Amino acid sequence: MCAFKVFAINPGSTSTKIALFEGEKELFSKNVSHDASKLKEFKEIKDQLPYRKETILHELATAHISLLGVDAFSARGGGLVSVKSGVYNIGTILLQHAIEGHTVKHPATLGAQLAHLFAEEYGGKAFVVNPPDVDELQDVARVTGLKNIYRQSAIHALNQKEIALRYAKSVGKKYEDLNLIICHIGGGISVTAHKNGQMIDSNDIANGDGPMAPTRCGAMAVRDIIDLCFSGKFTKKEMYDKMTKTGGLSDHLGTSDAREVEAKIEKGDQYAKVVYDAMIYQIAKTAGSMAAVLHGKVDAIILTGGISYDKYVVNNLRESLSFIAPIVVMAGEFEMEALAAGAIRVLSGQEKALEYTGKPVWTGFTFSK
Repeated sequence: MCAFKVFAINPGSTSTKIALFEGEKELFSKNVSHDASKLKEFKEIKDQLPYRKETILHELATAHISLLGVDAFSARGGGLVSVKSGVYNIGTILLQHAIEGHTVKHPATLGAQLAHLFAEEYGGKAFVVNPPDVDELQDVARVTGLKNIYRQSAIHALNQKEIALRYAKSVGKKYEDLNLIICHIGGGISVTAHKNGQMIDSNDIANGDGPMAPTRCGAMAVRDIIDLCFSGKFTKKEMYDKMTKTGGLSDHLGTSDAREVEAKIEKGDQYAKVVYDAMIYQIAKTAGSMAAVLHGKVDAIILTGGISYDKYVVNNLRESLSFIAPIVVMAGEFEMEALAAGAIRVLSGQEKALEYTGKPVWTGFTFSK
């Protein structure tokens, strides 16, 4: 049986991760760097498309890799309305929303555009797999203490779903038959309750919720934030940056690199230790709340993401959380593998590709009060 060839595309702020798979085998991978000064020349993110495409093709040519014969181009996606999980054909509406950055302005929106261009030029299908816009929250998880302000689904959906599927396969069960708490611990941290194949609750990684992370402030007392906003010391953009780019470990310790933080601790930096311990503590506390969401019926707590390689983090979380369920470590990120696996499920007939309608899966409560 012929193994399908899939080219996976995952754009970031100053680079684009690419990988070529044949079945589950990775034939080639590269984190293609883009000149930051060059990117600044483009007025809008969509204007970067030709430059990024040519940079990628140059890297492929250097490695003597051809995209001819690729069965599918599979991208991370982004900028879409809320959707249910799955693999989406890159149709007219999805492509337009990606070009517009319909819901968010982020380089991830270039993924669908690149996949579409490559599919047009080289043949094959074009897909987006479990984009950041996946929303499976249960209703009670959406409500806040202010009317008409609702919690949003912003999760590392691509890696979270792939980890769940891989774990289910490893124990000989279906994902839909398991209750899991998955902690993605990287530059951002998402702690998510998976119930019978649905991500029913999680912290919002985009809007300042959940544990402190390497570059994110996490949840804080609202009054303190209000005081900072009206202190006259910070612009609106600077406050947004504190929330997602310059907060967390970066604000406390001047670095977002967990390895540098550990080095500080090893040299006796007591403040670095208490801050790092606080981040771990907050992850554990959030995971504990997800156990309550699942009524204590948890098959496993899975630690993933780059910081899950850190034995200090893992040992502390194991000590805090093992009373709930077995702790399973699946360190690293499997986003490229997830992009390939999703496309292959569709190409092999295991899963049907979905059509993006541009209509969000949740627009508010419709029942009468």
